[in-house]
Amino acid sequence: DFLSFLFEWQHVAPDARLEGPDAVAVVAGQLEGFEAAAGAWESELLPARIADYDPVWLDEQCLAGRVAWARLTPRAAGERGSRGAGPVRTTPIALMLRRSARLWGRFAAAPSEENLSAAARAVAASIREHGASFFDELLDGSGLLRAQVEEALAELLPADRRRPRPGWRRPRVAGFGMDAAGRWALARRPPSDAARQGDGEAVEHIARTLLRRYGVVFWRMLEREAGWLPPWRDLLRCYRRLEARGEIRGGRFVAGFSGEQFALPEAIGPLREARRRVAAGDASQGWISLSAADPLNLVGVLTPGGRLPALTGNRVLYRDGLPVAVLAAGKVQFLESLEPAEEWAARNALLRRSAPSTNVV
Repeated sequence: DFLSFLFEWQHVAPDARLEGPDAVAVVAGQLEGFEAAAGAWESELLPARIADYDPVWLDEQCLAGRVAWARLTPRAAGERGSRGAGPVRTTPIALMLRRSARLWGRFAAAPSEENLSAAARAVAASIREHGASFFDELLDGSGLLRAQVEEALAELLPADRRRPRPGWRRPRVAGFGMDAAGRWALARRPPSDAARQGDGEAVEHIARTLLRRYGVVFWRMLEREAGWLPPWRDLLRCYRRLEARGEIRGGRFVAGFSGEQFALPEAIGPLREARRRVAAGDASQGWISLSAADPLNLVGVLTPGGRLPALTGNRVLYRDGLPVAVLAAGKVQFLESLEPAEEWAARNALLRRSAPSTNVV
């Protein structure tokens, strides 16, 4: 019943999906700080929550300054961008509301420039000196050639901007490249580990964001979140303060998990309703197929069994809040026994093939 509640709460249930360009900011606010592969956001996570999603909508929100994206996990040693590959589709990035970007940057680990190319260091120095800059300003400030600036941006801030997957034509009003992607800025970072410790404002913002994301939060939910988030003990202190002020509720909302649990007051009613529907046997949401990169890939976290690696190409199929089948490394595995007709429908839903009487997001 908790997973059924989560599908409604995060708008992935067929009847709960959002509509229109303004929905992008709503989803970004709920999922802000969650890291997923750059290629997964516009092909999987946003379309799963917004009906008839158009990639132009995210561009408009970013260019208007409402939504921002950034790489919050620093580049690993030896990981380098290249002109031939362009920005890396598997690079982890996070969406966030622009007004809160500074708070997320306080906890993300500061990147090292030791592994950057000379061109990337030159572009970073130009942005650091002149502030957020358009592409032509980076050309003048860095003294590099156009191709070198493109490579440097791909290395500094990888994102899915230039090379969609083969066979997929991305609809656009205009063909935006790096030279028409707005201003570029470096993510704000804390000056030291000491500055991150005890940062009550940032901890409270992250604690509230997790509540907006899941409705109910307990220690196990952090297993699908970035490792650089504040530890549970810091979040726990914050949640206790919010509970003492009457802003959130503490209690036992999800059975089977030890430790303290906290919920938004507005989540309690829908959670009870989901529990009632499950008990009455009328909780059918149809088949719900999600990428394993989605935050609702909770296989092995809230359900028994092994975890499904959070790769964009892997998939999980849910029915009535329970995982039925997974796609991993190109192979379909059923987690429960199904009749032949049901297995056929489940396979089609998991792989997002057209089939009658299925709801696939």
